[in-house]
Amino acid sequence: MKKVLYVLTAFVLLMSVIFFTASNVKASTPLGSVDVQVSKDKIAPGEEVTLTVNFGTDLGAYTISVDYDNAIFDYVSADGGTPNDQDSKVKLVFYDSSGGSNTRDNATITFKAKDSIITSNPTDFAVTLEGMANGDASVTYDDILVPIEKDVLVEPNYVDYTLSLEYDGTIKPNVQKDMTLITESSMGKNYDHLRMTAEVTAKPSDVATVQLLTTNEQDVELDLIQNGWGEPDGYALGGKDVRQELALRGEFSEVGDYTINIKIVDRDDSDAVVVQKDFSFTVSETPVTDEEPIVPPEEEEPTTPSGETTTPENNTEEMPETLPKTGNTQYAIIFLSIGILVIAYFFVIRKKD
Repeated sequence: MKKVLYVLTAFVLLMSVIFFTASNVKASTPLGSVDVQVSKDKIAPGEEVTLTVNFGTDLGAYTISVDYDNAIFDYVSADGGTPNDQDSKVKLVFYDSSGGSNTRDNATITFKAKDSIITSNPTDFAVTLEGMANGDASVTYDDILVPIEKDVLVEPNYVDYTLSLEYDGTIKPNVQKDMTLITESSMGKNYDHLRMTAEVTAKPSDVATVQLLTTNEQDVELDLIQNGWGEPDGYALGGKDVRQELALRGEFSEVGDYTINIKIVDRDDSDAVVVQKDFSFTVSETPVTDEEPIVPPEEEEPTTPSGETTTPENNTEEMPETLPKTGNTQYAIIFLSIGILVIAYFFVIRKKD
């Protein structure tokens, strides 16, 4: 009898253990049933991106953790629980207190790329889940501790680079002309190893020569046409409001028309052309012109204090229409009259005889 009781007791204990163990075994949701999607895999600074976590079943409880780069993103909002932003990680906690009538099959978390980003930034979001259970908590699920990663590229809307060449006056043969070559962009793509080159594509004769001289950081004079510009492995360029100026001295051997092609290539991309432009030059002798005669300025007419123009006095003496009578002139008239009377007297006496 005792053996029977021992057997029954052992059986009851075994069944209790089996029942207790079976009631506490967690159901397992395969990793593939949880799916994470991003609204965009490439965004510009200032744009938003939303992560959607699809559970594959209705859940009444869960905690979602999203790790992100806080140098690139700012947390914006979440839907599907109570969020807690921990600077580089957002935790979203949800519990259906109704006992199963308000379950969810997904949750969303939204981030915004920082406005200050001026370079290309590949990054990712890493999502893990814990504390998952169905609506009435009768079934729990294994934690997903291996991060589900989603890659996102944050990149500015780049503006193409432009080349321009500035100089003053005319270009004379065999006389160096100061020039400035400008590379610029309001939002230039970032490059680590660029190289600038120049090529003469047209000239007035086969023997005509051109030099575009510059000086590098080591004070070594280089010819952009013969040597190019920049270190052998290239130079860096990129960012917001880029403006790079290169001082040149151009020298052309003959009178005539020239064309020079200037380009910038990317050494990291098999010398792919980043920007290029043809520049035309006309070299001519400066014409010699006769000097114009110097014309003295006109004298201004004097004015009175009231502002009226006055006519200057003419100092030239005018000749009188009749000469003034002097004493000598009067005596000459008297003698002339006496002479005439004497002649008339003798003429009368002679007539009587």
